[in-house]
Amino acid sequence: MPFTLGQRWISDTESELGLGTVVAMDARTVTLLFPSTGENRLYARSDSPVTRVMFNPGDTITSHEGWQLHIDEVKEENGLLVYVGTRLDTEETNVTLREVLLDSKLVFSKPQDRLFAGQIDRMDRFALRYRARKFQSEQYRMPYSGLRGQRTNLIPHQLNIAHDVGRRHAPRVLLADEVGLGKTIEAGMILHQQLLSGAAERVLIIVPETLQHQWLVEMLRRFNLRFALFDDERYTEAQHDAYNPFETEQLVICSLDFARRNKQRLEHLCDAEWDLLVVDEAHHLVWSTDAPSREYMAIEQLAERVPGVLLLTATPEQLGMESH
Repeated sequence: MPFTLGQRWISDTESELGLGTVVAMDARTVTLLFPSTGENRLYARSDSPVTRVMFNPGDTITSHEGWQLHIDEVKEENGLLVYVGTRLDTEETNVTLREVLLDSKLVFSKPQDRLFAGQIDRMDRFALRYRARKFQSEQYRMPYSGLRGQRTNLIPHQLNIAHDVGRRHAPRVLLADEVGLGKTIEAGMILHQQLLSGAAERVLIIVPETLQHQWLVEMLRRFNLRFALFDDERYTEAQHDAYNPFETEQLVICSLDFARRNKQRLEHLCDAEWDLLVVDEAHHLVWSTDAPSREYMAIEQLAERVPGVLLLTATPEQLGMESH
């Protein structure tokens, strides 16, 4: 590349540095100073990742003093560009501005700016990005996308159930496999697929208090889903950061007793705009015509506000057909 002291160049890989100025060079290397950051970069002359900054008639440029020039003509003197045009603040014509005096904070961030400035990437880099995007798109379109990343040995029926439910919009189902057949894994797979596909972003899991840490560990270990465990202490701390403490996290686990014990807390849960609600040991939600339990009423309030609901229980008829 032909370099001359005082020329202005921009880095293809670090465009945030702004305009650089050639301050030194020898037969093999060239040094650019980036005044906006005060940093220097040393490049090989033969294959440096920089692009010459050249403006054209009709463009508007800014000087290092802050005034702007509408370019009418571009000249070259000893390898350096001189812009001639109209100064916008004084409307003076035939004003000259040498490229060395351009504002160094100029950044080409928009695609059209980079294109018009001649800051074009190498073809092999474009091809690599294209192949990566194409591969990513193919992954998302695969039938079992979102169901293959878990660390577990699947039973065939788990994959079928998770695939069927996970691709639904706002699924509302009761998972009632017998004890030991992996309802937690099924629920985790459904959550995983919903989150990866973008069908859900905010998830609330409500479980008996004794199972909170088990769910927390299983979601992280098997699905790499980092849930926040909310108890009285965490809820109180989060109140300092937001009006609704549950809006500080996207993925939340709490106990059934924690959810139903406080009226304001339940209101905050209902107002937190969850996409998916998971309730484990759902047979604890006792219902009768005369006296539905407080646990049942709390989950009913949430289920009316949350689009997707997964209820998990191995014994749905434990408290009788009426409660089921």
